[in-house]
Amino acid sequence: MRLFIAEKPSLGRAIAEVLPKPHKKGDGYISAANGDTVSWCIGHLLEQQQPEAYDPAFKKWSHEHLPIIPQQWQLGVKKQTAKQLGVLRKLVKQADQLVHAGDPDREGQLLVDEVINFFGVTGTKKSTIQRCLISDLNPSAVKQSLNNLRSNREFIPLSTSALARSRADWLYGINLTRAYTLQGQKAGYNGVLSVGRVQTPLLGLVVRRDKAIADFVSKAFYEVWASLETDQGQGFKAKWQPSEQCAKFLDEQGRNLSQALAQNVVKRVSGQPAQVKNLKREHKKQAPPLPYNLSSLQIDASKAFGMSAQQVLDICQGLYERHKLITYPRSDCRYLPMSHFVQAKEVHAAVMANSQHLGQQGKLLSQTQIDFSRKSKAWNDKKVDAHHGIIPTQKVSNNLSGNDAKVYGLICRNYVAQFLAQHELYAVRVDVEIASGLFVAVAKELIAQGWKCIFVRPVKNSNQDNNNQYNNSEVQQMLPSLENGQMLKSLQAEVLEKNTSPPKAYTDATLLAAMTGISSHVNDPQLRKILRETDGLGTEATRAGIIELLFSRGFLSRSGKTITSTVTGRGLVEALPDVATYPDMTARWEAELSAISEGRSLYKKLMGPLEAQLKDLVTQSLSVLPQGLSGLGKKSFAKKRKGNSKRKFSLKQQTS
Repeated sequence: MRLFIAEKPSLGRAIAEVLPKPHKKGDGYISAANGDTVSWCIGHLLEQQQPEAYDPAFKKWSHEHLPIIPQQWQLGVKKQTAKQLGVLRKLVKQADQLVHAGDPDREGQLLVDEVINFFGVTGTKKSTIQRCLISDLNPSAVKQSLNNLRSNREFIPLSTSALARSRADWLYGINLTRAYTLQGQKAGYNGVLSVGRVQTPLLGLVVRRDKAIADFVSKAFYEVWASLETDQGQGFKAKWQPSEQCAKFLDEQGRNLSQALAQNVVKRVSGQPAQVKNLKREHKKQAPPLPYNLSSLQIDASKAFGMSAQQVLDICQGLYERHKLITYPRSDCRYLPMSHFVQAKEVHAAVMANSQHLGQQGKLLSQTQIDFSRKSKAWNDKKVDAHHGIIPTQKVSNNLSGNDAKVYGLICRNYVAQFLAQHELYAVRVDVEIASGLFVAVAKELIAQGWKCIFVRPVKNSNQDNNNQYNNSEVQQMLPSLENGQMLKSLQAEVLEKNTSPPKAYTDATLLAAMTGISSHVNDPQLRKILRETDGLGTEATRAGIIELLFSRGFLSRSGKTITSTVTGRGLVEALPDVATYPDMTARWEAELSAISEGRSLYKKLMGPLEAQLKDLVTQSLSVLPQGLSGLGKKSFAKKRKGNSKRKFSLKQQTS
């Protein structure tokens, strides 16, 4: 018997659907006519044991026990899914051949591997396990995946990486949460001060942003704009560029803080002859944005529709599992395999059939003529392994509306864009000299709209900026035909007073962007250099949950789109050492975990240094009393958060 072990029932049913009929449905499994059997996990069937499983004395929280470092790691059976684990145990024993059908990501790989290992599978049965990677639950796609099974041994590094993450999170979360909760209790805090290697640096980002906003003092700065005219009476504006001699009047961004200096420049250049010193007209082509991974989709959906990261993840799970309209949504990849290129016409036909549900986005998509021979940079086998970018499937739906339709529309848009022409324009820069001063005018001249024709433009608030004409150095203007050396006339120049703005509070979109682009928030310049694009805080599957976790634990609050820290959140960050609240350490972890998953590093390279570091951090906690938290807190957290995320958080499981 060949046994397929899926990650969840929906995937199991999708596999069974393409196996020979008639089917026999059992309790927790489905058997096909040819003897193949499909069963499934229900998320994680096993979980890391709590400290008291290693020593009953650990049930009482005490500094004397810290750090708790298991010598022999133990997994426990989750009570609510123990029955399904029993079903799998019997089937695995009966099976001649095992097929791992976990989700195509790090967590999905470990989830099934740990069950197989828990059952003690060894020898030939273990060495011949096959891996089935399914990113699309529609029958044709599932059948194709079943015809392209790979050896599960290829994915040992991926599983090892997930195991290292799980154990490292346990060590860090359990030990530091206990250490600082105990110190908090001494200071009069009533509750648990949860510390995690992802959640706490993320909280630190928000706390520091809030402090920067609170401490910000606005300063006036002054720009000078020259009004220029050709001999034919054609006019345009150019902005003054302060010289090195003006350095003492400039801030770190190069903005002029002296009103007197600006007024002096106006007097010197008004009514004076001017000359074009340099003219640059550059032809630029812009490729379409890549198909989405989960984080980039969450960011765009937050910007466009105000959705939270968790909302987008939940919608995507529904579009994938229930509607079968999109491919696997927890992907961290934005590229597509060449094998999918031949399916483009069928996928596009489904998008067109579904476009009636997509409002304005659907109208734009349906009015577009696409070129199926066009290959964008998205089609790249070298950048695709276990999973690929999130794209529409060939499924047509008559039941799509609301937020589901909005998110599906974004996914369709980025997919269709791959078959549209590049966006083309001329970028023009003109350097003009007036009374020995340099003034610059820039403009963009559209050549071809290309893929941008299907991107809905947001409606701008006309009251957003009274000086909208001067929002930035790129004044939206059409420049007259100019040439190097041409003489111009400078009319009356003007001073524009502006004020420096405080940093903006975080939103779901900007917080997710910070998590994915963590290198820009890392202090260590050496570490910043080695971080790759894919490194960040958390994973595609966990980022939304981490943000929601900070809300449920009372560390963050939300007002509209704005996310800010609470008094408790700020108090915790102030009590912790910088290493726990800055992302440098976590970024190193993520880089190491990526290296392990790619076979470039080893489990012990992460775990060894961590165990040594924990001893220092626990000792350091003894010298801290978070006095600012006195009288705050609550006795317990909500045991779990809503959604379909694989991971549930409780007081017992202090991870990430």
